[in-house]
Amino acid sequence: MKKILSVAAVILVSFTLSAQASKDTIYSYLYNLLEHKEIYVNEKNAKISQIKNMLALPGINGEQRYDINHRLYNEYKTFISDSAIYYTRQNLEIAKNLNRPLLINESKLDLVSLYVIAGMYIESLDLLRSIDKRGFPDWLLIKYYDSYKQLYSYYSHNNPYTRGYIEKSNLYRDSLLSILDKKSNHYKIVYAEKLYDANRLNEAKGILRSMLDATKSDTHEKAVLAYALANTYGKEKNIGLQRYYYALSAVCDIKNAIKENASTQALASVLYKTGQLEEAYNCIRSSMEDAMFCNARLRTYEVSQIFPIIDSAYKKKIDGKNKALQLYLLLVSILSVFLIIAIVFVYRQMKKIAGIRKELYETNVRLSELNSEMHCTNDRLQLVNGELVKANASLSEANQIKETYIGHFLDLCSTYIDKLEKYQNSLNRKAMERKLDELYRMLKSRDMIDNELKELYENFDNTFLHLYPNFVEEFNSLLVAEEQFVMKPGELLNVELRIFALIRLGITDSSRIARFLHYSANTIYSYRTRVRNKAAVPRDEFENMVVKIGSPIKH
Repeated sequence: MKKILSVAAVILVSFTLSAQASKDTIYSYLYNLLEHKEIYVNEKNAKISQIKNMLALPGINGEQRYDINHRLYNEYKTFISDSAIYYTRQNLEIAKNLNRPLLINESKLDLVSLYVIAGMYIESLDLLRSIDKRGFPDWLLIKYYDSYKQLYSYYSHNNPYTRGYIEKSNLYRDSLLSILDKKSNHYKIVYAEKLYDANRLNEAKGILRSMLDATKSDTHEKAVLAYALANTYGKEKNIGLQRYYYALSAVCDIKNAIKENASTQALASVLYKTGQLEEAYNCIRSSMEDAMFCNARLRTYEVSQIFPIIDSAYKKKIDGKNKALQLYLLLVSILSVFLIIAIVFVYRQMKKIAGIRKELYETNVRLSELNSEMHCTNDRLQLVNGELVKANASLSEANQIKETYIGHFLDLCSTYIDKLEKYQNSLNRKAMERKLDELYRMLKSRDMIDNELKELYENFDNTFLHLYPNFVEEFNSLLVAEEQFVMKPGELLNVELRIFALIRLGITDSSRIARFLHYSANTIYSYRTRVRNKAAVPRDEFENMVVKIGSPIKH
């Protein structure tokens, strides 16, 4: 039961992620995939486990074991090279025991391809030289030429002073092209590579794009085609399309659990050059993890050349953000000191006002006593009046202080205390816990915006339906029966009804509606057209009839 639930969860997450993939969102989709690589690794391991279980079946013969090992070789080849080598070496022994020359040579060529990935060039060349290709069928001869081509290509790539090996690789590529079926994808990919080397870039792009368009699912071949196309655009200095196709290739590699890949590393280099340091760092880190997981020495060497550069630039950026954060904390602390001073000042002013009020009260009492004493002399009365004038002047001054400072500082205190408590608590907590990545993700999160939008739309729906409680029923009466809207539980209005609710309120401009609902104007226009096409009344009169729906209730 747990296994079924686990598989269901994997399928659900994979479907959710796949639904997001489009040309406009390929980068955010890729960065999401980088955080969920383990889903596809688990799928790969589950598939490999099923194949391994076949080896435990009783009574399988040598040829059957060879076929099962070969399937494991294909699964492990770009996943874990050491395991692929292990099962291929077993196959070589099985083929020798069966005395099957073709299987022996096939296993040797499989080992060559793995040794090349692992950077074991001498071992690869020794194996190739031990093979006599005479009498090979075409399928094995293709493998033979392709192995030589890859060996010399990889070796020359990592040894820039060995020009002769590039020429040898090209010669074996020509031999490979001479026996491949010209209609096959293998031929087209190799031929496009030749066109690329000859700087016939438009022809190469034409072949690769047509093959890529014909590939519907995110297969490993699609990753290869996208990577080759990215290299072609890179040679043309078209950074935008180069970056896009590297990202597309990386997406396919992740979804196929291809650990021996070059796309993520290449994308990291382009992102670094365009100043996208955080994204470049995430890609190069993922590429290093994949290379080490696969034990692909060539990829590990390539990644190690650029990783320190990107890592250093990324750390400088983080240091700069940390300094800015420290400065902000300092400013908050200074504001806190000023706020405390303001509170003390207000408190003192309030005490002073209280004292003045007390003095005024005592003066009034004295005045009453003096007024009751008719025998007081005129001089005494003038003295008392003088004291009253002074007291009133003091009270006026106190009232002016109260009006000027108390309202201002109390508002200021209330506002800043709330803000500073929130900011200071949040910043202190993140600073003390040193959760900078979490802080940056929180700052970039759209959760608050989405929640505010949701609350805005709920308030709009409630207010509108209080004004026009029968709007949904009357709106549905304008539509054909099978196209009428049925609200989900807890739902007041959906997007289409909300658009026409705004039209009912007199907002007919698609741009204004789009800004309110956070859609593009084209999307709003499409919604309006789609609903008009469902009308049971003349389409030209539909929106005019919507405007006439109901009358607002007077509250």
